[in-house]
Amino acid sequence: MMTLTNAQTFADRAVSAGDMDLEDGRIGWGRAHAKAILLGEHAVVYGAPALAIPVPQLSVTATARRLRCSDEGADGISFAMAGPGSGVVTPLAADGLRCLLPDFKAIAGVDGHVCVDVVIDCAIPQGRGLGSSAACARAAVLALADLFDRRLDAREVFDLVQASEKVAHGRSSGIDALATGATSPLLFRSGAARELPVAMPGYAPGHSAAHPPERTDGDADEGLPYAFDGLFVLADSGVSGSTKEAVELLWRKFERSAETQADFIRGASRLTRAAARDLAHGRTSDFGARMTENHRLLHELGLSTDRIDGLVDAALAAGSLGAKISGGGLGGCVIALAAEPRQAEATVRSLHEAGAVRTWIVPMGRFANHDD
Repeated sequence: MMTLTNAQTFADRAVSAGDMDLEDGRIGWGRAHAKAILLGEHAVVYGAPALAIPVPQLSVTATARRLRCSDEGADGISFAMAGPGSGVVTPLAADGLRCLLPDFKAIAGVDGHVCVDVVIDCAIPQGRGLGSSAACARAAVLALADLFDRRLDAREVFDLVQASEKVAHGRSSGIDALATGATSPLLFRSGAARELPVAMPGYAPGHSAAHPPERTDGDADEGLPYAFDGLFVLADSGVSGSTKEAVELLWRKFERSAETQADFIRGASRLTRAAARDLAHGRTSDFGARMTENHRLLHELGLSTDRIDGLVDAALAAGSLGAKISGGGLGGCVIALAAEPRQAEATVRSLHEAGAVRTWIVPMGRFANHDD
């Protein structure tokens, strides 16, 4: 059974409107977290590699309960979003989530008519390129698996979340579907991912973890832990972006110019591969420079905004090793790399002065236990 006990406080404050019609007292739990793209967003949709990190500070929990079906001939699933820190729930209409129940039943072998109520408590700001839709889908999938006492392997979870993502965003690479369950940085390409051995909060390479790395390639990483020490600073611009709109914008550009598409994919691939080598060899300065260059590529395609560019400039002015937009673009978040905690703190101050509405620090390597 895939019970995730760190979500136990959720039931105390989030009660679904359907509770009066509960079929039994069983509750299923699921948990996921945010992600941030370091390099390779958008290019990854076209088969290029990408690097991403989990953001464990921003989590999603879901609780699932069976209801009595009012119509014996049809399944039913309802979703609600719990207000942060309150017992208030709001009905959630999300086509990507609604496809989960029939897909889950088929994969998990659940027979008969089923009606389920799912309440989601999401700390990830939506429309910021942090994987909120994938994290909500992953938490819901795990809650359904727990509710029906089914064991799903990593591939089955990925397939369910990815199907939801395709409904939500159109074209979807699959990186969000994996990274929202990862415990260390991911190198992703064409549906296969490898977790890289870099220490992060809650996971130390070479030691057992409460949630071991999930991967789709089936191979263990037998190398020594990477000596990459740094702190990534995430800044929310306060402006929502639209991954679907950004993906469609690029598609139209590439339809008009195959050369533009080839140049972008070639440039992003080169930067991501080089950054993966930098990560392995602990070259933080080089890694940061490649982040900034990746931002330039995205800016040239029209995926950045004046506000995002201003935050990138503010991070660099504060001494960051590199900075860029992270995620779909047209708003959302900026991510910067700091070499040590004081530099990260200076970057945070500069970003807030430039208009960031909130920031988070994701430490790695010897800073993994850094208290931000």
